[in-house]
Amino acid sequence: MSVVSLRGATRYYETKAGIVRALDGVTFDIDRGDFMVVAGPSGSGKTTLVNLIGALDKPTSGVVSIDGRSLADLDGKALADLRRDRIGFVFQAYNLVPVLTAIENVEYVMLLQGVPAAERRSRAAEMLGEVGLGDLLDRRPDALSGGQQQRVAVARALVARPALVLADEPTANLDSAASEALMDLMATLNERHRTTFVFCTHDPALMARARRLMRLRDGRVESDERIAR
Repeated sequence: MSVVSLRGATRYYETKAGIVRALDGVTFDIDRGDFMVVAGPSGSGKTTLVNLIGALDKPTSGVVSIDGRSLADLDGKALADLRRDRIGFVFQAYNLVPVLTAIENVEYVMLLQGVPAAERRSRAAEMLGEVGLGDLLDRRPDALSGGQQQRVAVARALVARPALVLADEPTANLDSAASEALMDLMATLNERHRTTFVFCTHDPALMARARRLMRLRDGRVESDERIAR
């Protein structure tokens, strides 16, 4: 079964200038283990697509399903539970809680899930070790570099064992060395855990690492290519 399935997914917005077709009849599947980049110019529909895939929005028409469940059939609580348990998010701005340490930031999603304290601590420490921060568990974000903060964000996204990780411009605030290291890390985690990654990016270096590259234009899929690496 596909992790994500879209069938004729359309998202229209009403504006003073008229109806904007942000996404226009898109159909495709995202399979478990995909390492996928969604690219396209501003206004192509990338953000709208990611919002639909991330269960942050519902389509105007068509069907978006995650783990075989149509988002249209889920109420607000069920959608929140789906995002918490099945989708990890990595943002351009890191979005770490500044007063929490690295390990506390990673533990937070498991706290919301009701995972017992000892298990939370163990899993968070293990995941921070996987992303190369095993010796920085007690550092707060302001004591970490940008690259280290983004690694904490990746650990937080993965620690709940989601089916899907959505990364919105994850390398935008990093220098080239930190960006390359982060891409290496995410590719390794993708291969090790078979976690599905979907990136929304303008970064050519990240596009070049994709094993699936989808280009959008005017709300439609312009191309969708699987690339052997």
